[in-house]
Amino acid sequence: MSLQPPPLRDDCFALPAGVDWTPVEEALAALRSRLRSVVGQEDVPLQAACGRILARDMHALRANPPLPNSAVDGYGFAFASLGEGDQCLPLCEGRAAAGLRFEGTVPAGQAIRILTGAALPAGVDTVILEEDVNASSSEVAFRAGVKPFANTRKAGEDVAEGAATVSQGRCLTPADLALLAATGQGVVPVFKRLRVAVLSTGDEIIAPGQAAQDGQIYDANRVMLLSLLEQMGFEPVNMGHVPDSREALKGRLDEAAGQADVILTSGGASAGDEDHVSALLREAGALQEWRIAVKPGRPLALAMWQGRPVFGLPGNPVAALVCTLVFARPAMGVLAGGGWSKPEGYSLPAAFEKRKKAGRREYLRARVRDGQVEVFASEGSGRISGLSWADGLVELPDGAAEIRLGDRVTFLPYSAFLA
Repeated sequence: MSLQPPPLRDDCFALPAGVDWTPVEEALAALRSRLRSVVGQEDVPLQAACGRILARDMHALRANPPLPNSAVDGYGFAFASLGEGDQCLPLCEGRAAAGLRFEGTVPAGQAIRILTGAALPAGVDTVILEEDVNASSSEVAFRAGVKPFANTRKAGEDVAEGAATVSQGRCLTPADLALLAATGQGVVPVFKRLRVAVLSTGDEIIAPGQAAQDGQIYDANRVMLLSLLEQMGFEPVNMGHVPDSREALKGRLDEAAGQADVILTSGGASAGDEDHVSALLREAGALQEWRIAVKPGRPLALAMWQGRPVFGLPGNPVAALVCTLVFARPAMGVLAGGGWSKPEGYSLPAAFEKRKKAGRREYLRARVRDGQVEVFASEGSGRISGLSWADGLVELPDGAAEIRLGDRVTFLPYSAFLA
């Protein structure tokens, strides 16, 4: 049965009265506390589940391994039947192989040929590696010193029947699928993919590849955001470009609300004469402009449109990317059923110098070379080339800081935001 969650409240983004500039951590904490999954659930075959978010905790339907078995190719016997010193045991008829269980019992004092993965026959609790024996068609000889239960695996020593395997909210990996398969699962419950609509605004925007006139710029944000969403495992919905027209924007937002679970807009989110996104959302009565103490970035416009969360991103591509990675990404993780994700950073020596004032957290385009972190030559938020040049971001704290060569800084690779 497909389950659907109730809608978010229209005031889920509201900040307390009197809040002015919001520190990054407070903004993230507020988002985390007010959002929840907005997508339904469905069952999918195991083979189709990679990259999907698990909708409930899974437990082993079968132990792994299901039976005691051999870890090597060799010869099995009962350890208690061994005498002192070197051994020479007669071989019983038959052999034990994976998938071809030996149905008889190995008599005490005898051995049986056994292959890797084969269930231990009755009467066998120890296996000796075939490289450690001399064998003929009728007997096997080996030196003293074999330990009891050598080269064997206990039933359920990896995972016991009924044990927890993979937790709800995890984005399933190939390794997770192997574990689920080994413990008996063929179909898994997952959240439906979060559908994220991307919309660009502005009279000056034209599609890449078109002939540009003076004053026009190519739409770099939409292709960047659509590709980024796909990397994150969401379902991107391309809503195109809308000129600076209140009526056209309203119609396109209506369309986006009908096709997606979340809406990302870029441009028009500030308070200028042509910032129709913020003006239209304000008219709808569900706009909150979070003035976040972050660089690069302007106020992050957060709103609800026909029950759909809207993230109004800056039009500047650098700020749009940073705001998407730092704020929209973890929020969308919650909306998608995967829980809150925090990127794992690395402390590395700086190959740059910088003096920073207190008041805003800063993110610098950066890359790692020879074990040190380099930053892009310019902090200009219009320098799109720096996004391509970089492998991630250096995160500088809210307070004042003076970075000298060799000081440790926090590097956040782009890949850390995709996990």
